[in-house]
Amino acid sequence: MIKTITARKAASAALLLGAAAGLAGCVGGVSSNRTLYSEHQPVVSRTNYVFDVMTSASGVPIGEQSRLAGWWEAMDISYGDKVSVDTANIGPAARADLMALADRQGIILAESPPVTEGQTGPGVARVVVTRSIAAVENCPMWTDKTDFNPNNATSDGYGCAVNANLAAMVANPEDLLTGQKGTGETVVMSSTKAIDSYRQQAPTGEGGLPTISTQQGGGGGS
Repeated sequence: MIKTITARKAASAALLLGAAAGLAGCVGGVSSNRTLYSEHQPVVSRTNYVFDVMTSASGVPIGEQSRLAGWWEAMDISYGDKVSVDTANIGPAARADLMALADRQGIILAESPPVTEGQTGPGVARVVVTRSIAAVENCPMWTDKTDFNPNNATSDGYGCAVNANLAAMVANPEDLLTGQKGTGETVVMSSTKAIDSYRQQAPTGEGGLPTISTQQGGGGGS
């Protein structure tokens, strides 16, 4: 009899352990973010593409200009890309040729190039295209395995849709880091231009009323 009770207790304990393990597996992955701040934020990554151009004392040879123009076309440079030239080892004529080529391609050169690996030799101009992309990592996320929410937290994938769309739609990913610089003229100053122009106009009656003779004009005579 004692052996039978012991065996039953052992079986019950085994069942309880199995149920606890199964419950732990279901409860695993419970959300813990109790704020409305999404843990999934856009990450901006920056890549520098370099192209070395051979120059001479008289400028940039036509062949090198063609190579550079072809590379720019292949890079499909668009809004948000920054193009810069390291002109430390080239002469004034080569600098002028590179600036003229950029103007013909509709490219605005940045003021200073970024730091890149390796060094350029004498007479070599390094052209750098800096391209940034934005993406939200680990999205979508479906790690929640249960509706059990003792923390009253948002889901693990909270914010993935909004921030992923923002990263995909932003024209210049660098704006997510630093934003756009102002022009120094506020919106308030712009909106008052019409009012200031109206106030600065001389009144129409400032020169006096015009003299009108009642004898002028004609009606029928007798």
